[in-house]
Amino acid sequence: MVDTIPAVLRSAAQRFGPRPAYLADGEATTFDGLLERVRQTARGYAALGFEPGDRLCLWAPNSVDWVVAALAAHYAGGTLVPINSRYTGREAADIVERTRAKIVVVEDGFLGRSQVEEIRAASALEGVTVITDISALDGDADVDARADAVSEDDVADILFTSGTTGRPKGAMSAHRQSIGVARAWGEIGGLADTDHYLAINPFFHSFGYKAGILVGLLTGATLYPMTTFDVDAALELIETERITVIPGAPTIYQSLLAAPARATADLSSLRLAVTGAAVIPVVLIERMRDELGFDEVLTAFGMTEAVVVTMARPGDPAELVATTSGRAIPHMETRIGERDELLVRGDFVMLGYLDDPKATADAIDSEGWLHTGDVGVLDNEGNLRITDRLKDMYISGGFNVYPAEVEQALMRLDGVQDVAVVGVPDERMGEVGKAYVVGTATPDDVVAYAKQNLANFKVPRFVEVVDVLPRNPSGKVLKTELRSRS
Repeated sequence: MVDTIPAVLRSAAQRFGPRPAYLADGEATTFDGLLERVRQTARGYAALGFEPGDRLCLWAPNSVDWVVAALAAHYAGGTLVPINSRYTGREAADIVERTRAKIVVVEDGFLGRSQVEEIRAASALEGVTVITDISALDGDADVDARADAVSEDDVADILFTSGTTGRPKGAMSAHRQSIGVARAWGEIGGLADTDHYLAINPFFHSFGYKAGILVGLLTGATLYPMTTFDVDAALELIETERITVIPGAPTIYQSLLAAPARATADLSSLRLAVTGAAVIPVVLIERMRDELGFDEVLTAFGMTEAVVVTMARPGDPAELVATTSGRAIPHMETRIGERDELLVRGDFVMLGYLDDPKATADAIDSEGWLHTGDVGVLDNEGNLRITDRLKDMYISGGFNVYPAEVEQALMRLDGVQDVAVVGVPDERMGEVGKAYVVGTATPDDVVAYAKQNLANFKVPRFVEVVDVLPRNPSGKVLKTELRSRS
């Protein structure tokens, strides 16, 4: 078995051929048709000078074109770098520059913005080709030979996260790792070619890309990508397309439960939900089973640096699913280290951070244990319960938000002398940001500036102007105290 993404794509075309791999806007893309589109696009990349080992940045929302653009980067021998579709041009340009990308594929006009204008205004993009229409690409390069030459150990993708310094870090994964973790996720969930998978999770995130696109190729499941989540549209798709699988953040299921249209929707096809990224009330798990009709509800714990670490198993009781993130998946192991920090090790831990050996060494010790920065407890069966965060990261609507990055952006605003951002509870989003600001800037000034310079999920929902931030003797902001005020 060759665990490269091009090999898995070819195998899917052979195994599932004329079956639909994707259904979007009433149009089906078959598995063999997907392979042909990928080959055509890969030839187009090659005609533009894209070489094996080059990097391609992809800045777009969920769509079949996203899938084709991404898989074509692999097929042409390159590395995929997804960019958050909500990023500003400045944030996107930073990733393009740091990865030294040869090509940037953009869906211009998403959410009423001009992404091309934004990214060109933020960076000169010298030597970078910007593509807004992959369907126009073609060429005559022997891309099949390039696909054959891809190794399991080649870097398949670089997914960017952020650290406590606020500077985004690119977590690199090999083909064998991206495929392996997708295979484990699909096997635990029991996915098969009879499944209809509603792809709400963004493809730029490992949850949508590896537990979505790659799982579909491995299992033959048909994916239904949603560009943006619309609860009424989701309910209609569930009924008309007989959706069976819906992974997502708890917010998704809360929205489905609260939707007035749910009362008359036929949800009888639903069988599997996989969630995580937040503490989940037992009652939500029970309502997902009783009112939405899921046969199985599973929770999981993962991070960009390891994708999926633990996962509940079919048959686990509601209380265990709600109060833990399950136990280590095959080829991964967990333990609790000093200061009760969760440590993880195994096949799917990243290769390292792009161009940052110090950060890599700080994250992965000499024995191969990845230090997660999360405080956790393992029960006798190995089920993981996250109790706190050593880092200050919080999760808003399923997206990780790193306060240091938000704070660095806000400190550029005139009238902000000091600032600290913390996550505060929110019934719908799980957590949202609250900024404590010292200076003359008003809350409206802070929010308006944040909206111009940060993705929407990073924009603080609340702003409080204070005289001084609480600090310990060494000068570190006491964020625990700030959280207790909220």
